[in-house]
Amino acid sequence: MKDTRVEVYTTPANLKIKPYEHHVKYYETDQMGIVHHSNYIRWMEEARMDLMEQMGYSYKTMEDAEIISPVISVACEYKSMVHFSDTVRIETKISYYNGIKLAFTYRMTDKETGELRSLAKSEHCFLNNSGKPISLKRAYPEIDTKFFQLVDEE
Repeated sequence: MKDTRVEVYTTPANLKIKPYEHHVKYYETDQMGIVHHSNYIRWMEEARMDLMEQMGYSYKTMEDAEIISPVISVACEYKSMVHFSDTVRIETKISYYNGIKLAFTYRMTDKETGELRSLAKSEHCFLNNSGKPISLKRAYPEIDTKFFQLVDEE
């Protein structure tokens, strides 16, 4: 029988998640020097992975435990343009979690001006390496507890 224990780093009770920052690269822009819309989705993934690192449980650790978390939906509203060399701050929050599904919200703003760049969300589920749904509540209670602690009820 497979050992389902997973090492989860201790998360302080007063953990304050820091926004993820992304400095825009030239290759992320189009001919007009504006960031191509597909890059926002990549930034969401970077911010999501950063949030998991901050909570003490990396995406790599999750995959080592044979848990995968595919995107089942994604949405992004573009509010203002991002240009080459801008730095975007991404506030990432867990908006929903039930042990089987997980949802994040993202608020992207310009680091210098605070101007809103986009609002986005993504939904994920948890599968084993065979592609079968799993409940973190049953299979990985230590991870389940971490996600529940960070759900933002706003």
